[in-house]
Amino acid sequence: QVRLVESGGGLVQVGESLKLSCGASRISFVHINMAWYRQSPGKQRELVASITNRGITNYADFVKGRFTISRDDMKATVYLQMNSLKPEDTATYYCHTTDRFTSQPYWGQGTQVTVSS
Repeated sequence: QVRLVESGGGLVQVGESLKLSCGASRISFVHINMAWYRQSPGKQRELVASITNRGITNYADFVKGRFTISRDDMKATVYLQMNSLKPEDTATYYCHTTDRFTSQPYWGQGTQVTVSS
């Protein structure tokens, strides 16, 4: 069973930074695309950023210029560097991937990010 484990969430002040990590196991990490999503209470889960197996990145407009997604294939880990955090960035952040053959989705358990004003 594929396992995704996020870490790095926490409580920060407006304008501060956090770096989330997501370690993957039981999957051929070098071949898969990865993404970060987030969900706030009462809202739908939304895509934050994605990175292909070749390192091509894509960002939601609301994080462009502030967040950076990256990956370390040797460590089977994807990162989300979040700078200039705003209260509206408060959410549970989830790591996501899909099986490259079956397209089965996999999610991590989520890590909470709270930005206090």
